[in-house]
Amino acid sequence: MYCMKEVIRYLMGWPGPSGFGSASTAEQVTQHLSLPPNLTALITGGTSGIGFETARVLAKRGVRIILPARDVKRGNEVRERILRQSPAAEIYVLELDLSSLSSILCFCSYFLSLGLPLNILINNAGKFSRKLQLTEDKYELTFATNYLGHFVLTEVLLPKMKETAKETGRQGRIINVSSMIHQWANREEFHLYDMLKSKDYNATRAYAQSKLANILHAKEIAKQLKEKRVEITINAVHPGIVKTGIIRDHKGFVTDCIFFIASRLLKSTSQGAATTCYVALSPKLEGISGKYFEDCNESSCRGDYDRMARVLWEETHTLLQRKLRSLIKHGTIT
Repeated sequence: MYCMKEVIRYLMGWPGPSGFGSASTAEQVTQHLSLPPNLTALITGGTSGIGFETARVLAKRGVRIILPARDVKRGNEVRERILRQSPAAEIYVLELDLSSLSSILCFCSYFLSLGLPLNILINNAGKFSRKLQLTEDKYELTFATNYLGHFVLTEVLLPKMKETAKETGRQGRIINVSSMIHQWANREEFHLYDMLKSKDYNATRAYAQSKLANILHAKEIAKQLKEKRVEITINAVHPGIVKTGIIRDHKGFVTDCIFFIASRLLKSTSQGAATTCYVALSPKLEGISGKYFEDCNESSCRGDYDRMARVLWEETHTLLQRKLRSLIKHGTIT
């Protein structure tokens, strides 16, 4: 929970140890960076909100952008929008539905066939499903999109990131976009198979659980990479309270009241993208892994549970192995 000093710091926008704070924007935190050439970043959810601002600013700084999009037409419109501001930008739009295991595998196969490097993976896309919806794989939509989809994407693309880091001598970075709402998740209800099936569905609970899972995922992968001495870091970030498309999916009296009361706490989209851009590019974060950041500074979080992180990874890994065998058996993937 926030103490009074932290609340005042947030409201006033005072900078923390990094030199940036809640009022800092994505352009400000990247403005004076001297970046190496040929950096490539893959950003999920980059066609709107915080993801779009992240893509726009990174492209402006000379980073090649891979833009997965469920709606390719919309993705190309976003590409043209960024190019109008940064004509020299290199942007690839590729089809991806994060809620579908077969779509993720097809996306990764096509991306890897392009022979491009991959320095930065930003797992930004988020879903808040107000009512219970199931994916084509029969999993609850919010948790499957926010956590499971990014887990699979990360697993499949890690070898490419390792290869890129080894060939370039530059440390790769993975960023999981989480939320302070992860604190609302009940540890006693945190069981993978229950969360994926969600018989007694509650939208806020599902979202909170998915965001805690994002943090635990970062913690466990950071530990594995460190043990193997792989030059890739992974951290989780809370972008702040930003009225994005996720919130628009959850209109109602309670939500409207919360945003009315908290209106002074809301960040602009550019402020919301600042922490992601900072963690993705700042040289100050070299070698920092398995941490949680908000307002461009390291913070504490509810995800400081090593055993929970390990159990979640093992259960997810086992689940996916079984699912892949099933998809191959039924000819869904070859």
